[in-house]
Amino acid sequence: MSYTIFLILIVIVAIALILIIMVQNPKGGGLSSSFGGQGTQTLGGVQNTTNFLDRATWTLAITLCALILLSNITMDHGKVDTNSQIENTLNERENFQDTPSTTEPATTTTPDSL
Repeated sequence: MSYTIFLILIVIVAIALILIIMVQNPKGGGLSSSFGGQGTQTLGGVQNTTNFLDRATWTLAITLCALILLSNITMDHGKVDTNSQIENTLNERENFQDTPSTTEPATTTTPDSL
């Protein structure tokens, strides 16, 4: 149950992180300046908005990492099997070799019989 809650929170935080990153203005010009989008970069260039978006990005990224680590702790790892798969395979082979053969034994031919 708690793993499902963590999973839902991880998806919500990841979507919010994607949206926050998409809203930010590119710092180095990027592709928008090469296609003539230099005038649109100043449209929302208030310094307080940039600081808020930077802090929100870092906060969401740290929250996402913490949620992923916590979800790993709450995940049900199942029952611990005392026998490994290799031991099970070896036991099956030993049991198979111990069963008596129902087929007739092969006759051997000697060079004299040919």
